[in-house]
Amino acid sequence: MKKICIIGGCGHVGIPLGLALASKNFNVTLIDVNKSAVDKINSKILPFKEEGAEKFLRKYIGKSLIATTDMNKVKEQNVVVFVVGTPVDEHHNPKINDVLKIIKLYLPLMNKKQLIILRSTIFPGTTEIIDNILKEKLGSAKLAFCPERIVQGQGIEEIFKLPQIISATSETARKEANGIFSKIAKKTIQLEPQESELAKLMTNTWRYLEFAIANQFYMMVEDRGFDFYKIFNAMKDDYPRAKHFAKAGLAAGPCLFKDTMQLSAFYGNQFFLGQSAMLVNEGLPNFLVKQLERKMGTLKNKKVALLGLTFKPNNDDIRESLSFKIKKELEFKMAKVIMVDPYIEGTVSLNEAMKKANGFILGTPHDEFKALNMKKPFIDCWNFWK
Repeated sequence: MKKICIIGGCGHVGIPLGLALASKNFNVTLIDVNKSAVDKINSKILPFKEEGAEKFLRKYIGKSLIATTDMNKVKEQNVVVFVVGTPVDEHHNPKINDVLKIIKLYLPLMNKKQLIILRSTIFPGTTEIIDNILKEKLGSAKLAFCPERIVQGQGIEEIFKLPQIISATSETARKEANGIFSKIAKKTIQLEPQESELAKLMTNTWRYLEFAIANQFYMMVEDRGFDFYKIFNAMKDDYPRAKHFAKAGLAAGPCLFKDTMQLSAFYGNQFFLGQSAMLVNEGLPNFLVKQLERKMGTLKNKKVALLGLTFKPNNDDIRESLSFKIKKELEFKMAKVIMVDPYIEGTVSLNEAMKKANGFILGTPHDEFKALNMKKPFIDCWNFWK
C-alpha cells in the first residue's frame, strides 16, 4: 500500500484529497500544525463544513487515514503532497517565499525517491524553482504540480467527478502522479508545469471576471433607479446566449481575488481587465451601504443587521469574506452593526436581529434567511428575496 502524506492536510484542500485517496486503498497521513484540527479529525469530527465528507471520515480514520502534528512522519512516505498556496502581499504581488519556506522546512525530512506533489495555486514558474531546490539538496527529484479544482464545501463530491490536470518536471514524476490521480479522478489531462500553473490562475480569474461584469451592471443600473433583476431576467429569458450570465453578488473567498492579482503580476501588471474587475468587486460593499443609506436617509445611530458573514452560502468559511468590508463601511457611517450568521458562533440570533434592526443588508444568502418577510428597509444584491 503506497504511503502518502499531505502537508497542511487538515485544511480545505487537504481533507477532501486525503479522504478520496484513503478510500482508494492508499495509506494517508494528514500532517498539520493545527493541533485542534488534528484532534478533531482523529475524533471523527470535521473542523469545518464539507458536504458528504463525514461518512468518509468515519469509515477511514484510524484505518487508511490518520492525522498528526508530527513532521517526522514525512520520512516514512512514498509521496509527499504540499497544499500550501501562494498568498499576495499588500501590493498584490505573489509571496512566493511563503511557499518556498514550507518546502525548505520539510526538505531535511525528504529523499530523492519520494514523489513530491504541489497541489495548491502557485505563481507561474514556482514549480521550476522548487524543482531546482530539491535537486540541489537531494541530488535528483520527482516533482509534479497537480492543481486542485474543487469548489470549497463540495470537494469530496467533486474530486471524483472532475478531470485532474497533471504536470511534472520529469516523465517519471508525471507517470507516478498520473497513476495516483487516475484512481480518484474522472480522467487526467496532461500539461507542462507552467501551463498547469496558468490554467489554475486563469480558471479562478475567469470566475472573478464573470462576477465583475454582473456587479458593474448591477451598480450601473441600480444607481440610475432601475431594477437590475427585472432587466437581468428579461435578458436571460429563453435566450441561449445569455444563459450563463452571472448574477450580482459579493465575489469573495481565499482564491478569486488573490489569483487574479497573481495573474496580473505574471503579466507585469498589464492585466488591466483583472485590475478593473478588482475595483468593481471590491467596490460593491461600499455601493450596498450607500443603497441602504439612500433608503433610510441616514445610517447614523441606526441598527443595521448584516445577514451572513461567510464568503459563500450554507457554509462556515469566513476567509476573505466581503461581509466584513460591509461592516467596516457601516461603522464608518456610525451605524450600529448587528452580526447574524447561523454558521458562526457568537453572532446574534436571527429572531433578535429581526426585532432590533432598523435596516438590513444581505451579505450571504444562507438558506436560513430564505423565508424572511422583510418589512423594513433592506438591500439584497443577490435577488434572494425575489
